Amino acid sequence: MSAPLLSVRDLSVSFPVRSEGAALWARRRELQAVRSVSFDLDSRETLGIVGESGSGKSTLARALIGTVPVSGGQALWEGRDLLAMGAEERHRHRRDIQMIFQDPLAALDPRMTAGEIVAEPLAVHEPGLARGEARARVAETMEQVGLLPEHIDRYPHEFSGGQCQRIAIARALISRPRLVICDEPVSALDVSVQAQIVNLLGELKRELGLSLIFISHDLGVVKHISDRIMVFYLGRAMEHGPAGGLVRGPRHPYTRALISAAPVPDPAVERRRRGASLEGELPSPLAPPSGCVFRTRCPIARESCAGEEPAMRRYGERHFAACPHAGEGELRTPYSSPGTSR
Repeated sequence: MSAPLLSVRDLSVSFPVRSEGAALWARRRELQAVRSVSFDLDSRETLGIVGESGSGKSTLARALIGTVPVSGGQALWEGRDLLAMGAEERHRHRRDIQMIFQDPLAALDPRMTAGEIVAEPLAVHEPGLARGEARARVAETMEQVGLLPEHIDRYPHEFSGGQCQRIAIARALISRPRLVICDEPVSALDVSVQAQIVNLLGELKRELGLSLIFISHDLGVVKHISDRIMVFYLGRAMEHGPAGGLVRGPRHPYTRALISAAPVPDPAVERRRRGASLEGELPSPLAPPSGCVFRTRCPIARESCAGEEPAMRRYGERHFAACPHAGEGELRTPYSSPGTSR
């Protein structure tokens, strides 16, 4: 088996926070946005990362591309630690890892045309490229994402939200990366447009041999595009494994609750469904619960869950869950018949 393209080990991100109204010399508290997260990403694979808002998914993405400081761990790109590289060496690798952001309009400069926006990375990564070659490359890349030749000289405000996201995708692809991190790329779009963008990303992955990290709070979207899924809660990985196996046979109670809360398009099935409910609010990352951070909302929590933070346990090939009681209790999922429990 070949080595992973990206191997993340015990990655942590924390931020110092001073309480509002506290004196300047007061001791700062630490907000742990990401805590000891590990995973591997193979070449041409899509890893979906799913969880509620505030769970640390986007912070993890920004840590991988170097826009937020990391407090610990490694991110090995073909065996070399991206986080330990100097500025010059990291710049050489930056073209290999590109990112697509949540809000397409906010990510595009309104003073630049679509063609100028898409071409911008070429000025950074291939400054010696002739102007004609650059324009031809821009046109080719825009065509790959479903944009027309006449779009090249238009400005962002002349496009729909879906078209703006296609421009952002073209900009990410122009440098011919090997990994694209998609941070909530469809959450700001209409449902019908979401499906188009997700299908486009899947097609581009196959055609260009890309690896993807696809971040979303919508498990249904993540399930559709991912080879493997990692479930995030309060900066921790609760469960990760092959997409099909994780959705059909979730081990962690948080994953179960997310699946149970996912809407089903069939009204008859939706009315019959009874599953694990997710109650309560996400705790503050400034004061996370002791032991298992999910225990304050967990339907199967016990006194022992307040003790040590649970380690990942293996359940089948490449399927892991951070719960000593994983798999306990009944779950009726959208993918089970009414008379079947998993």
